[in-house]
Amino acid sequence: MRIDLHSHSDVSDGTRPPSEVVRRARANGVDVVALTDHDTVAGWDEAAAALPDGLTLVPGVELSCKHDGRSLHLLGYLFDPSEPALAAELARIRDDRVIRARTMVERLRELGADVTWERVRALARGEAVGRPHIARAMVEAGVVASPDEAFTRDWIAEGGRAHADRYALDPARAIRLVGAAGGVCVLAHPRTRRGGYVFSDEVIASLAAAGLAGIEVDHPDQDAGERAALRGLARDLGLAATGSSDDHGALTGDRLGAETTAPDAYAALVAASTGSAPVSSPVSAGADAVSSGTGAVPPGTAPEAR
Repeated sequence: MRIDLHSHSDVSDGTRPPSEVVRRARANGVDVVALTDHDTVAGWDEAAAALPDGLTLVPGVELSCKHDGRSLHLLGYLFDPSEPALAAELARIRDDRVIRARTMVERLRELGADVTWERVRALARGEAVGRPHIARAMVEAGVVASPDEAFTRDWIAEGGRAHADRYALDPARAIRLVGAAGGVCVLAHPRTRRGGYVFSDEVIASLAAAGLAGIEVDHPDQDAGERAALRGLARDLGLAATGSSDDHGALTGDRLGAETTAPDAYAALVAASTGSAPVSSPVSAGADAVSSGTGAVPPGTAPEAR
């Protein structure tokens, strides 16, 4: 069984609609895929409605958090998106994303970059507008040659000339909120130096004490040495070690299924969840065999966390 627990659609900063994400996942031989758009569950309905035969959908989200002044991302799975406290925080994060993005566009224009808010908003199909949308607008305007060039201190990287901060959750609080909604959290890409997402064993242990369920070990931006260290840490802390493509469509080379999660790790996450359940197509019996969650989200009924 091939299980990919981290992917994005154009509801946040991917380039493919949720329906296309699930179709591409199956075409790439994936059996289970998690849709984890940034700070929104708005793509769940479309993905579930388009689920191809043989594919199981894990409803999820990538939560924006901050630890010691640095961005930290948590993957939340199988929670009830209508739980009031979590839904309110997701809405607050999304609202502040818009404020932050508008501020960054204004700063770019002050620096002479011909980028407009109208174009950035058009590139962000969903509610979760982010820096990748600004970077794409910068490429279109000829300010930079590629999105990667926008993520420097000259432009919109953290500490950059046009960067602006935004609201983000404390990670321990985020873990508690997802847990209260019946879900589980996995720490996303904790050793990816690209983007500065590097966190010590001590930080990860503190999150485990707060209720963290797993660590994303096998990620395209983590090398073999980091993976081995994280796998050992997950074992020592009693956490699930997951693997994921972190696919963003064309921006990352349509790499769904490039990294995968072992079935036992997936089963442990599902067994610990009570807020929602994986959504399976009629012939996804293999995925159902390792699912023990309740409250499945049928196609077309997953509420948005507004």
